[in-house]
Amino acid sequence: MESEYKLFLRSVTLLKEKITDFETYPFTVPAIRGMDTLDFDSQVTFFVGENGSGKSTLLEAIAYQCGFNTAGGGRNNAHEVDSSQSALGDYIRLSWLPRVTQGFFLRAESFYHFASHLDQLAKDDPIFNYEGYGGRSLHQQSHGESFLSLFLNRFGSKGIYLLDEPEAALSPARQLAFLRIIHQLVSSRNTQFIIATHSPLLLGYPDANIFSFDSASIEDIRYEDTEHYQITKGFLNRTERFLEELFREDEK
Repeated sequence: MESEYKLFLRSVTLLKEKITDFETYPFTVPAIRGMDTLDFDSQVTFFVGENGSGKSTLLEAIAYQCGFNTAGGGRNNAHEVDSSQSALGDYIRLSWLPRVTQGFFLRAESFYHFASHLDQLAKDDPIFNYEGYGGRSLHQQSHGESFLSLFLNRFGSKGIYLLDEPEAALSPARQLAFLRIIHQLVSSRNTQFIIATHSPLLLGYPDANIFSFDSASIEDIRYEDTEHYQITKGFLNRTERFLEELFREDEK
């Protein structure tokens, strides 16, 4: 039976037969080393895990296989920023139905360079008018404004969007605004999102897949079982006691 969701990327498979040395990065990362095939069955998927757990590494590898610039951008953004695009990208296979070429890869850490790339395009090409980016330089907007401007203007129908920690520039209110943007695009049934995040607000998006990278294999978990949810809920429900217990550790 055809899924009620419009999925493009159906699965990612680690090509273990191509790996000659499991003792080199990124195959020394437990979640990557233990990966087989990761299946997607929701238009919105989240990758969660501690820093260094492999979530951004896999997301970047997917971007590489999609043909997106691994420094951030789409297929037509040819700017250079150091990245580890070859670390995992050549060792995974993407399964599509159907394959799409439209989309975008957002790397919060290199967003400044992407904005500078657009400014250079504007200098070199008088026709370039920041169409698709809010009509003006992203550097002329605050960090949070530039992110939302990108989401509102560059993200459209029939595409796959890979986002690495988009909450980095967003206040809690703007994270909620971003959730609304995701909902509007997903409601068109022509978009798919894969997002690496630490945000308990973003993770609350309904009916999303959440994959945890904190074990020896990638696990599909419930929102309420994420450390992000549990720590945030504990902190908000008993702030004073939470802090007392936290600071007591410093006194030991």
